[in-house]
Amino acid sequence: MQSTAVITPSTLSVNDMPWQVDWDINTCALCGRCTSVCPVNAIELGVFRKRILKTPEALEKKGKSRFSVYYGIRQRTDPAYHCIGCSMCNMVCPNNAITPRLRPEATTLKFHNNRGGQARTRGGRRNDPGSLLDQIKFIRISMLTDPALDAGRHEFELRTLLGRVQPPEEGLHALEEHAWVPAVREIYPLMIGSMSFGALSPNMWEGLIMGVTYLNEEMGMPVRMATGEGGCPPRLLRSRFLKYVVLQIASGYFGWDEIIKALPDMKEDPCAIEIKYGQGAKPGDGGLLMWYKVNKLIAAIRGVPQGVSLPSPPTHQTQYSIEESVAKMIQSMSMAWGFRVPVYPKISATTSATAVLNNLVRNPYAAGLAIDGEDGGTGAAYNVSMNHMGHPIASNLRDCYEDLCTAGKQNEIPLIAGGGIGKNGNLAANAAALIMLGASAVQSGKYMMQAAAGCLGSERDRCNVCNIGVCPKGITSQDPRLYRRLDPEKVAERLVDVFLSFDTELRKIVAPLGRSTSLPIGMSDALGISDYHASQRLKIKYVV
Repeated sequence: MQSTAVITPSTLSVNDMPWQVDWDINTCALCGRCTSVCPVNAIELGVFRKRILKTPEALEKKGKSRFSVYYGIRQRTDPAYHCIGCSMCNMVCPNNAITPRLRPEATTLKFHNNRGGQARTRGGRRNDPGSLLDQIKFIRISMLTDPALDAGRHEFELRTLLGRVQPPEEGLHALEEHAWVPAVREIYPLMIGSMSFGALSPNMWEGLIMGVTYLNEEMGMPVRMATGEGGCPPRLLRSRFLKYVVLQIASGYFGWDEIIKALPDMKEDPCAIEIKYGQGAKPGDGGLLMWYKVNKLIAAIRGVPQGVSLPSPPTHQTQYSIEESVAKMIQSMSMAWGFRVPVYPKISATTSATAVLNNLVRNPYAAGLAIDGEDGGTGAAYNVSMNHMGHPIASNLRDCYEDLCTAGKQNEIPLIAGGGIGKNGNLAANAAALIMLGASAVQSGKYMMQAAAGCLGSERDRCNVCNIGVCPKGITSQDPRLYRRLDPEKVAERLVDVFLSFDTELRKIVAPLGRSTSLPIGMSDALGISDYHASQRLKIKYVV
C-alpha cells in the first residue's frame, strides 16, 4: 500500500514562505556554517533522494529507475521556523551558495502567525516603506532677497535648547530677585532616541555611549542619547559621562532602584529626565521586554527575577489625568535633582497631544514635550499595534506648534519630534522638515541601529526578531555568543560618521535660508509638497 503524507490545515510549502532560500548544490561545500548561524533555525541539513532514469539500449526493453542519495540544505516550512530574510547564511557561506529571496506574492504565512492562540509580536516598526516626510521639499532658496550662506565656508552653530526658556523680562526679574530659573541645556538638534539597556545588547549600548562621548569631547557637538525604560549600567550613573544622557522613567519604573541608589554618588547631573507616557510604535501599551532577554545582568539592574517577561502598565498607576501627571511626576523628578535638571514627558502622537501640551504650558516646571509618531521603532510590540495604530508625526507636530504660537509660547516650550525620521535613509532632510514644521529637536533610534551597527530590519518585514533575543548582528540580543559579533569601537566609529555627515547635510539645507546661528524652527514658508491635501493639512505651499 502506498503511504500518503498527512496534510493538515496548517501544513505549508516552501512556496507559501515570503522568504525562500535558494541553494546551489554545485557550489555548496556542505560546511554547515549557514545552518549554525541561522537565528530562527529556518534551514537544516537534509538527506535527499534523487531518481535517475537509465535508458535501455534496445527500444523494446523497459527503462529502469535508479536512485542516488546526497546531502544538502532544506528550508523548513513550519511557520514557527519561517525564514526572516536576514541573509546571515549568505554572509558566512564561503562559496556564495545560499541566499534568501523575497517573494512578495507569497501571502499564506500571515494567516498562520497566531499559533497557540498567541497574537504575533515582533520588533522593528510599521511595515510600510512610505513616508510623507520624504515628499516634502525645501523651496525657499535665498539669492537676492536674503543673504544666502556658503555651507562650506561659513561657521554654523546648529544648536537648540532643551528646557523651558523664560521670556527676557521674566528671566531678568528672576535674576534680580535671586529666584529659581528653569534649567536649560544647549544640545545638538539630533538626539539618539530612547533604547533601553536590555532592549539593546551591552556591546551596542557601549558603542553608542562611546560615540556620543567622542562627539562631545573631541568634535564639540553636544549630542545626547536617551536611555529608554530599564535604567542603564551602574558605572555610567557614577561617571562624568552621565551628563550626555537623558534618563527615562516609564510606567514599570524598571531600573530606578539603581538610579536612586546612585544619586548621592553622581559626579554629574543627567542632561534631562524623560517621563514616558507613550510610544509611537505601540500607542496605549507600556514597554515590553520578553523573557528571552532577561538574563542575570538585566534582572539585577531592573530588580526582577531572571527569565521572566517584563511588560509595563499602559500608564503610570498613580496618575490618571494630565494635571496629576504634571503635579506628581514632573515636580517630583525635578525635586530629586534639586530643580537643576529639565524634566519633560514623552507621549505617542495622538489627537489629544494638544490637550497635553496646553496643560504643560501652564506649568513652570515642564521643560518641553516629546512626541513619537506612528513610524517609530520598538524592540517588542504586537504586530497589530505597529501596523494599525498611531498618528503621523508631521500633522501632530504642526498642530502642537500652532497651539504654542496661539498662546505666544513658541519660543518657551521645545517640541521634540520622533518616529520614522530617516526611514528611507533621508535623515537630514526629514529632520530639517520637522524642524521647519515646529520641532526644536528630533529623535531617531532605528536609523542609528541601521547606520551604526548594520541592523537588518526593514519595512518589508525582514528580520524584525528584536523581541526574542536572536538578533543575527548582536544588536538586540543578550546572548554573548551573538553580541560578541558586534564591535563597540566600530559602532562608535560609525556613529561619529553618521553625525558628521548629518551635520554637513543639515548645513546644506539651512545655508540657502540665510541661517547660521539659529535653527529655522517653524519656518514653514520654506517647505512645499506636491500633495495638495497634505499641503492644506500642514499649511505649507502646494508645488507641482
